[in-house]
Amino acid sequence: MAFNGTWKIDRSENYEKFMEVMGVNMMKRKLGAHDNLKMTIQQDGNKITVKESSNFRTIDIEFTLGVNFEYSLADGTELTGSWNMEGNKLVGTFTRKDNGKALTAYREIVGDELVQTYVYEGVEAKRFFKRG
Repeated sequence: MAFNGTWKIDRSENYEKFMEVMGVNMMKRKLGAHDNLKMTIQQDGNKITVKESSNFRTIDIEFTLGVNFEYSLADGTELTGSWNMEGNKLVGTFTRKDNGKALTAYREIVGDELVQTYVYEGVEAKRFFKRG
């Protein structure tokens, strides 16, 4: 699978604004913009394992495509939802447990980068990762 491997954050677009709309306080937004996020992704059929490692935490996430699971963002926001493959793109559809609002995430390979896009309340942010 094209997503398999280790990916290190290279740059972000509109990420601080996205975090602000998500309700993340200014101090956490400043830290989050420089989190040095690294993801190791391994897919085995419909089962995907993602190890996220940043300045704040290291977490292993296991999920099966199309099956709901619970996930907690680095700021503590709790979500429930699922990832699905749509063509060559991973599409995540999540609902915040605290307010019921939708968060959509996309992961796709563009050239030699993994591009992760988040959409919440009409605000879109992108994070670009390079193989590391």
